[in-house]
Amino acid sequence: MEFLRALSWEEALALKGERPEAVPIQGGTDVMVEINFDVRRPGALLDLNPVAELASWQTADGRLRIGAGVPYTRLIAELGDRAPGLAQAARTVGSPQIRNRGTVGGNLGAASPAGDCHPPLLAAGAQVEVESAADGVRMIPAEEFYVGVKRNALREDELIRAVWVEPAPGPQQFSKIGTRNAMVIAVCSFALALDPARGRVGTGIGSAAPTPIRATEAEEFLAGELDWDAPLDEAVAARFGELVGRAAAPIDDVRGTAAYRRHALSVMARRTLTWAWNDHLAEGGTAR
Repeated sequence: MEFLRALSWEEALALKGERPEAVPIQGGTDVMVEINFDVRRPGALLDLNPVAELASWQTADGRLRIGAGVPYTRLIAELGDRAPGLAQAARTVGSPQIRNRGTVGGNLGAASPAGDCHPPLLAAGAQVEVESAADGVRMIPAEEFYVGVKRNALREDELIRAVWVEPAPGPQQFSKIGTRNAMVIAVCSFALALDPARGRVGTGIGSAAPTPIRATEAEEFLAGELDWDAPLDEAVAARFGELVGRAAAPIDDVRGTAAYRRHALSVMARRTLTWAWNDHLAEGGTAR
């Protein structure tokens, strides 16, 4: 196995173009586990840690541009007010050591259905900025990025450069169920994002389908039923939960059954909606 180290973004793109089979590595929290357990044995690793620009974030065109190498700890500390759903999900990732090393770009690259960052990115309508030396920059909506179990929409010579997301226009929530309270892969997870000014609802479901997915029918139902100036209707919340559970396509595995995952998603959907609605009303209950 060869170890390639890029000292700049341009060099990283050039190396990936020359060696498309090289597996990018930043935090290594997914890749190294697979290598250690002999799940995969790539011909080359492409180390992106020296590429400083990947570890920065900024505001551009009214949106947040979060570099692929920004670790979870910085998402929590620096972006908790502007991307609360993503920060909440980051808090549930592994141990402090993993959160210090792991990155949103790595989570996207692994494309695991159980990845914690995926549901809040879907709920917030994020876009993934990717680039290759041959074809330049391409923007991929989060909902189009996941194409199969641990498969993403990257071309063989492309690298993830950043994630773009609008600063939260309203309350966001993330909920996750695991077989214990910490350092656990999600049995299932759910993210919710409310946009009161536009009357929109965003959702994201994790670990309950071959890929992370949105619950679009549930989104449309809730956006049409909510009275943004009134207390939450319990019947609306219950129906929203049912639709979220119905959107999933889970399997039975060692972490949980399909039936349990559907039930848990319904419960998490109702709970996150209640939490988000309480935040919305506390902020003044702004209507459209």
